[in-house]
Amino acid sequence: MTNISQRDAFWNRVYEMAVRDRDIVVVTADMGAPSLDRFKKDIPAQFVNVGIAEQNGIQIAAGLCLSGKKAFVYAIAPFVTLRCLEQIRISCAVMGIPIVIVGVGAGFGYEDSGPTHHLTEDIAILRSMPRLTVHNMTDSTMAAAFGEIACRAKTPCYVRLDRQVLPPLYAADADFSSGLCALKEGAEAFIVSTGNMTHAAVALAKALEEKKISVGVIDVYTFPIREEAFLEKVRSAKRLVTLEENFLPGGLGSAVCEVLNDHRLPVPVKRLGLPTRKGYCYVYGGREAIWEYYGIDRGTVEKEVVGFLRS
Repeated sequence: MTNISQRDAFWNRVYEMAVRDRDIVVVTADMGAPSLDRFKKDIPAQFVNVGIAEQNGIQIAAGLCLSGKKAFVYAIAPFVTLRCLEQIRISCAVMGIPIVIVGVGAGFGYEDSGPTHHLTEDIAILRSMPRLTVHNMTDSTMAAAFGEIACRAKTPCYVRLDRQVLPPLYAADADFSSGLCALKEGAEAFIVSTGNMTHAAVALAKALEEKKISVGVIDVYTFPIREEAFLEKVRSAKRLVTLEENFLPGGLGSAVCEVLNDHRLPVPVKRLGLPTRKGYCYVYGGREAIWEYYGIDRGTVEKEVVGFLRS
């Protein structure tokens, strides 16, 4: 999984299952990929291209599911989510139809395509819908596993794929049933991260360790947060820092604070993410330039974490 994208890892696993199960159908909104070409070539009856019509794709998938099929809908992440909110709310959350929504290019995955292609609000919006589960992929090993997990899902879910090829953080036999994982233990604090920012959190924790600062990393990849598993990890934590590539209201940091508050666990939290006062980003020059604009680049985050631990 070292040199494979999350997209290809995910669809390769779904393909392996689809060739054995004729009820698995992929609905794509004019999106192609080598891993999807095999569906079109080998099992064309299980592949539907609706064109640039994501809302229609959701409705077709709903009909397929009601007919006994297992339907996946795939498109660029902001278009298969925010463009389709009413369809997702009614056909997924309200009716409980087990569609698998798959979006590629989450966060700033399409970094130089501007704010129309950036996706920084979807976790906040979709995690608020009852009966809808959000899975935010960390690496390609996880993406492959969730290709199979999504096939078995009995409720609607959204699989959030990063466009960038990221190094593996998980072993091939990793168990993803708990919805989160402590990748590193720490004596002074935990950085709680999600998606591609988990890679930044791990790198930062290793750098701080060289400075004799012991910080752990918890990767949250399923929303709603699995509360029992999360509380077990953080109950004895002195401080928490949340790190995300999303606008702060309603995102990972908000979800963490909700769990702590509901269980009366008085742990100080520092939320690091995209401040809404900065608005939408028209900065070009790659993902790291955008991170610097929002203050979630490596240098700024390290200063914030060290300052929080010393305060």
